[in-house]
Amino acid sequence: MSAPRLFSRAEIARLRREMQNSQRVTKAVERAHRPLPPVTKRASGLAGTYVVQKHKKQQTNRRFNIAFGMPDVRLHAPTLSRIQVGWRLLSFFLVLLLGAAIYLVWTLPTFRVAEPQVTGNSRLSAAEINAVLNLAGQPVFTLIPGDLATRLRLNYPELASAEVKVGLPNHVYVRVSERQPVILWQHGEGFTWIDSTGVAFRPRGNVAGLIPVIGLTAPPAGVPYMDDPLSPPPYMSLDLVSAIRTLAPSAPAGMPIIYDAYNGLGWTDIRGWRAFFGNNAKDMVLKVRVYQALVDSVTTRGLYPVFISVARVDAPYYRMEP
Repeated sequence: MSAPRLFSRAEIARLRREMQNSQRVTKAVERAHRPLPPVTKRASGLAGTYVVQKHKKQQTNRRFNIAFGMPDVRLHAPTLSRIQVGWRLLSFFLVLLLGAAIYLVWTLPTFRVAEPQVTGNSRLSAAEINAVLNLAGQPVFTLIPGDLATRLRLNYPELASAEVKVGLPNHVYVRVSERQPVILWQHGEGFTWIDSTGVAFRPRGNVAGLIPVIGLTAPPAGVPYMDDPLSPPPYMSLDLVSAIRTLAPSAPAGMPIIYDAYNGLGWTDIRGWRAFFGNNAKDMVLKVRVYQALVDSVTTRGLYPVFISVARVDAPYYRMEP
């Protein structure tokens, strides 16, 4: 059995330093994992003073002190930088993308109107409608269909209705409905067409079956339509239009109807006299029958008057030449 080994002073000092370093490492690890103590805060209220305990939030980046046998050397854990995309950067890209889209839509020929497609017109040409709309080369996104339809109605009274629709990428559809004339009204050197509602508009071309009327005076104006503010005011009343259409079949062939504000509607008979029937359509048929009976009576007696009036069906009369 060998005798125990004796350590020198240097070896004993070295062993003592190693044990001290080992203890320092162990204590550093324990301190790193030890929870932070709560922070006590005193607050005063109405009921008195009370104590609020508030725990500190642990830091995400911890600092570790590791002993290497050198008391003044410390090692810090590295901090990693995070890449974050904020809302400002995202909004910038969205605005940039939207601006590019608007620029392309505004400048590309694909979204510019070439020529509207017009349907429903018979006398009013598509070129005249396009001249008023003036849409060639305009971006389709800037068009307002309601404003375009209003523009057509205001420029062309002969349109009873107008509808405009816009479609992508550059389509414009125009559908119109034209007024149908029933009366050819002549006054002085001018003449105009009048439809069944009393609205007057410019003649275009030739229409068969119109009732010619010579106005010695201006007719009574009609009442504007409240349900259609774009419709022009009627040139004559509905009652006068109805009276003209009722009297027209009884007029002599080839003879226009005459209108006088005092005597009403009538015509010039081929036998030399003028006959008038008033302007009330309600009893116009009865007035024509009374007129035929009165003519038969005077011609049988060999009389040829210059004026016959049946404006009042209960008091017809005739006037001979002085």
